[in-house]
Amino acid sequence: MVLKIAVPDLISNSYFPAVAAVELGFLAEKGLDSKIELIFPVSKAYAALREGVVDCVAGSAHSALSAFPEWRGMKLLCAQAQGMYWFLVMRSDLDPARGDISVVKGRIIGAAPWVDLGLKRLLVAAGINEERDGVTIAPVPNTGESSTNFGLMAAKALQGRLIDGFWANGMGATVAVESGAGKIVLDVRRGDGPKECFNYTMASVAVTDAFLAKRRDDACKIVEAIDATHLALTKNVTLAEKVGRKVFPPNEARLIAALIERDLPYYSSVISSGFVSGMNAFARDVGILRGTPSYQDVVAERF
Repeated sequence: MVLKIAVPDLISNSYFPAVAAVELGFLAEKGLDSKIELIFPVSKAYAALREGVVDCVAGSAHSALSAFPEWRGMKLLCAQAQGMYWFLVMRSDLDPARGDISVVKGRIIGAAPWVDLGLKRLLVAAGINEERDGVTIAPVPNTGESSTNFGLMAAKALQGRLIDGFWANGMGATVAVESGAGKIVLDVRRGDGPKECFNYTMASVAVTDAFLAKRRDDACKIVEAIDATHLALTKNVTLAEKVGRKVFPPNEARLIAALIERDLPYYSSVISSGFVSGMNAFARDVGILRGTPSYQDVVAERF
C-alpha cells in the first residue's frame, strides 16, 4: 500500500519536510512506501483527502476547513514548520520599503485560493481596507491547472508585469528578487507585519479520522519521519540540494539549500495550543469557522 501525500506547491520550501521525508527515505525506513502528489490549489488537495484519493495533505493548516467544516472528520497530525510562511513581494519599480504594507494600496496582488485569506486578514490587522484602499487580491494568471507550482508562476507573472505583487512561498520570493523584478515587503515568519499573523496558519500534515482509526501506527511513523527529516536537515542542510536535484528544475535546486537553512529555526513538528487558538481566531475572523473547537478537535493525540 502506497502512502499518498498531497502537496499544493512542490517547487517550494514550504512543504519541503514532507517531500524530503519521502526522497531521503525516512518514511521508507518506517516501512511506509510513499509518494508525493502535486494537487493545486490547496482546497483541491484537502478535497482529495476527504474523498480518499490521498492519505495525507502536507499543506496549510487552516485550509483543511475548505473540505472539513468545523474540523469534523480530520486532524492535524503534526507541523512541518512553525508560523505563517508566505511572503509579500512587490514590483521593484514601485520602490517598496521593507515592512511598508501601505504599498499594496491601488495595486493588484496575486494569491492562491485559501492562501489569500492570510493576506486579507493581515491587511485588516494593519488597518488597510481592500475596497476603500483599492487593493485587488486575485488568482495569478495561468494558475488554473492542478499541477501548478504557484510560487514560480507568481514570480513569472510579476516579471511580466501581469500583477503588482504576490503573496506566496519563499522560493517564489527568492526567484522574483534574484530576477530583479521584486522586492520583499513582508516576511511574517520572521517578524514583519502584525504579531498575531504568525499564528494564522502553518505548514502541517493532516489525515482523516478514519486514517487514524485504521492506521494509527502509520500515523505515528509519519510524525517520526518528519522529526527525522528535521534532524537530518539541521545536521546537514546540503541534503536539501540532494532532494532538490531529484525534484526541482536546476535553478530552484540551486536555491533550495539556502532557503531551508533559513527555515531551520522553525523546524518543529509540535502543534501548540497557542497556535491552535490563534488559527481558530483567524478562521472565525475570515468566516471559515463558526464554532470554538478545542485543541483535541483539531490536533491528533500524540502517540
